[in-house]
Amino acid sequence: MPSITYSHGGDEFECRFSKVDRSKLYGRVGMEALDENEDTCHLVTLSSDGKTLIPPGGTAFGYLSPDGLWRKKADLLPFNLDGEELEPVSSTLKATTSLEETATIEEYLSHKFRLAYNVEGDMPEDLKGKLADGTIFKFPFSYRGGLNPDTGFLLQGKDETVWMIIGQPARISFVGFEAAVSRDVDDEGDEGDLDDLMDFGIM
Repeated sequence: MPSITYSHGGDEFECRFSKVDRSKLYGRVGMEALDENEDTCHLVTLSSDGKTLIPPGGTAFGYLSPDGLWRKKADLLPFNLDGEELEPVSSTLKATTSLEETATIEEYLSHKFRLAYNVEGDMPEDLKGKLADGTIFKFPFSYRGGLNPDTGFLLQGKDETVWMIIGQPARISFVGFEAAVSRDVDDEGDEGDLDDLMDFGIM
């Protein structure tokens, strides 16, 4: 079980965390293909020549320069769209993560989440009290390191389980309500004419 080192109020402590996914909550179902001899079938890739079968692990990605020369991944440098070099971030597991910044429930719910971890460890009493009161702590998180760290949240559920939730801010744009189509109606208010104009085939 991996661990992460937190700091809060001058105290530094280590917690273990484990991933919680659908298989742990609901179980999982797998499908196994067998041949006529009851042997397990394995997925292979058919090459572009239409006759060569490539077994698992037989393909890989490669990096080529504009001149067609082979390049190692370690030689590549990241740049943004403006041509500025990006500074990679290190793994959160290799450093101490500060739990000082907090987030509102509105900020928390404005994120789309992709990972949930159950956190266990001996936390300071001050931090336990804040989590029990509903305080949500916010921090940058990157499991292996990279260019764009995720946003991590530390919070406690009603059953006193501590969670580390990982996600990214959701890009939500308010479009607005559709403009209502107005139509002049006779004083007699014949609604039958309106029904005749509606094409239910487009619904």
